[in-house]
Amino acid sequence: MLKDNNIFFNKKILIYGLGKSGLSTYQYLKKQNTLYLFDDKNINFQNIEIKKRLIKYNKISKNKFDRIIISPGIDLNKCKLSKYLKKNLSRVNTDLDIFYYFCPLNKNITITGTNGKSTTVKIIYNLLKDQKFDVRLVGNIGNPILLEKNITKKTFFVIEASSYQLEYSKLFKADFSAILNISPDHLERHGKLKDYIKAKFKLVRNQRKKGVAFLNTKNPYINKEIKKGKIFCKVIKIKKNISLKNLKKINNPYFITSGNIENLTFAFEISKKLNLKKKLLYKTLSKFIGLKYRQQIIHKSKNLTIINDSKATSYSSSLSILKSLPSVRWLVGGITKKGDKFLLSKKECINFKAYIFGKYGKYFGKELKGKIDLEYFDTLKKALRKVFMDIDLKNNQNINQTILFSPSAASFDSFKNFEERGKKFNILIKKMNLKK
Repeated sequence: MLKDNNIFFNKKILIYGLGKSGLSTYQYLKKQNTLYLFDDKNINFQNIEIKKRLIKYNKISKNKFDRIIISPGIDLNKCKLSKYLKKNLSRVNTDLDIFYYFCPLNKNITITGTNGKSTTVKIIYNLLKDQKFDVRLVGNIGNPILLEKNITKKTFFVIEASSYQLEYSKLFKADFSAILNISPDHLERHGKLKDYIKAKFKLVRNQRKKGVAFLNTKNPYINKEIKKGKIFCKVIKIKKNISLKNLKKINNPYFITSGNIENLTFAFEISKKLNLKKKLLYKTLSKFIGLKYRQQIIHKSKNLTIINDSKATSYSSSLSILKSLPSVRWLVGGITKKGDKFLLSKKECINFKAYIFGKYGKYFGKELKGKIDLEYFDTLKKALRKVFMDIDLKNNQNINQTILFSPSAASFDSFKNFEERGKKFNILIKKMNLKK
């Protein structure tokens, strides 16, 4: 526990946002503090204990809270308590702050970036687990950090941190940090690209002096921030990808795309700093199968490969796998993101065809037209049906075909989240009764 100020003891605290993060914060702090709960949505909680802690909107401004803990999903500019939060910004904290306050001596590796965060933290987690570390995988990957139990001095945390989490964190510091890459994203939340970058770099600029930051210097946005200075920890610059020699030793087809090679490179460099045993490292990496709906191969036969990359919610998310494929039938659609750009040239898309699904097709058309052959469809199902008509497996048995489901957009037009979207695609493929 940090020595300065008992800021989370015997305090009057408002928890804003009652999803996984908010409810885990409530469970963690309820014994030592007086807590009040609020959410923009009128959630019908069955738990009587939680119901008693709910506070009405019109009563919040009449109360003075010592701390306000906000969930990552809270947008300061669009939420119901926007004016109130801006007036009380010095009192705002996050679950990462609470974790660091109570567990400052526990080592952590914290990863951020526009793309590849979840895959990279999963790789690092597997590496540490296989080498008998007491390691926990937490954060934006879906595991709230404050739910972890039986923490000892040796417990090691691997944290996926989004810009949303970092933006309002004040106390949290990383031992080892990494910024994998930066491209325009979440501008509907941050407004300007510079504010998005600022949130990402908060991880490094707030870092412990004895800490180490791994930064992708091939990325122009990251390079620019490094030149600004105000980074007080040791910086290890990632200038080139993992060597071909090491890739051969790993021998895992999962690491064929430029994006996954980048993720692997960071994991490899971090493992060096942790002095992990190389033989075990290669063994772990060789059997790594990736995460669901992230460049996941769901079908592989003699002449057909189908990849479910539902997690891709921007053009930059799809870029690495598109670059790695010589030809592709690309299923794309959803809600496009502000400022998102398709960076491949017409020459790079000669053997590509885009099947655009959903009601926002015209927005994709504006960006892709003239670069890539494309068609529009009302639904994913109709688009997929046309894909199979075009590839005509019966008459093209000797041609290698790739179907890529990489929507490059948010899922909320038709699905709850990218997981539901990915699951739907898998169901549609299963119904095709394809031969292995």
